[in-house]
Amino acid sequence: MLIQLLQEDPVVFAVLVPILLLSLTLHEFAHARIALAFGDPTALKAGRVSLNPLRHLDPIGTIMLLVAGFGWAKPVPVNPYHIRPLRLGNVMVSLAGPLSNLCLAVIAGSLLRTVVFLDVEGHLEQSVDLLYMVLTYTLVVNVCLFTFNLLPVFPLDGSHILGELLPPHMQGGFSRWQMKYGMIALILLVAGPGLFSRILHQPFPDPLGWLFAHAMNITERAVGLVS
Repeated sequence: MLIQLLQEDPVVFAVLVPILLLSLTLHEFAHARIALAFGDPTALKAGRVSLNPLRHLDPIGTIMLLVAGFGWAKPVPVNPYHIRPLRLGNVMVSLAGPLSNLCLAVIAGSLLRTVVFLDVEGHLEQSVDLLYMVLTYTLVVNVCLFTFNLLPVFPLDGSHILGELLPPHMQGGFSRWQMKYGMIALILLVAGPGLFSRILHQPFPDPLGWLFAHAMNITERAVGLVS
């Protein structure tokens, strides 16, 4: 998808790729740094407490992102035996990544609101258009990353968070279900609507699209872009 975008709109490609790198890097760095804060040095020893994108990029995930528009970074290694307190630490480590994207989205949205306010008459320099594009894509990308990673489906962060919050007697069954069916459910969520639309030759319900749209609406209202 990004490769196709390079041919169709090189400017958007040049804007979007650094935003994706920044957003994914910050996400993984947050996981690693919070794990260290709760006593686990595993990510630190692996060189993952870093803002260097090369420390976090997964070769296959990067290729998939460029070709299919859906990819991933290298998971941050975490040893729960080092984390104290265990349940709180595990929740916070998993939550740190999505929260980093939410913070970046709020910052981008707030700056975007300022740009819109200053350019209410449309008289600012043309260079502001590029800033507007950068902030808009930063907002959209990070809202989607925040929302997507909180889905309670393995291997996303939301599955680890929910697993820790469940009563102890339910955790084993939830974990086994996630390991067995979570990846299948995730693939169906991501690829199912487009695939079924082609097979049926008509629109098919897209839960992720609906979720992203509502998350964007909530974020835009929170930063004052819409009333």
